[in-house]
Amino acid sequence: MIKLFFIQPNGATHEASAVNGQTLLSAAREAGIDGFTAECGGNCTCATCHCFIEPEHLAEMFEPSEEESAMLDFVATTREANSRLACQIVVEYFMDGLRVYLPERQY
Repeated sequence: MIKLFFIQPNGATHEASAVNGQTLLSAAREAGIDGFTAECGGNCTCATCHCFIEPEHLAEMFEPSEEESAMLDFVATTREANSRLACQIVVEYFMDGLRVYLPERQY
C-alpha cells in the first residue's frame, strides 16, 4: 500500500492508503477525507477536486494534460504552481508519503 497524507487548511492531517494505479481522488474518498467536492465524479469537468501537491513530489509527476490545465483556470481558490486536480493524478509507488494540501474552498 502507498501511504498518502491529506492536510486540511487548518493543518489537520489525515492518512490514507492507495494502490498503484488508483487516483488520488479515489484514495481520498475511500479514506473518508473531507475537502473534495468532485461534482463531476472525477471526470475532469468541474475543478472541484483541486489540491496542492508537495513540491518535492510534484517534480516527479507527469505534467497536467491540456484538459486538466484548462480546468485549473476555474478553481475557486487561487491556482498555484503546484495546483493539480486529484481526479487526474494516478498514484504510483514513488508517491509513498505524498503530502496533499487541500484548499480553503472548492467552489
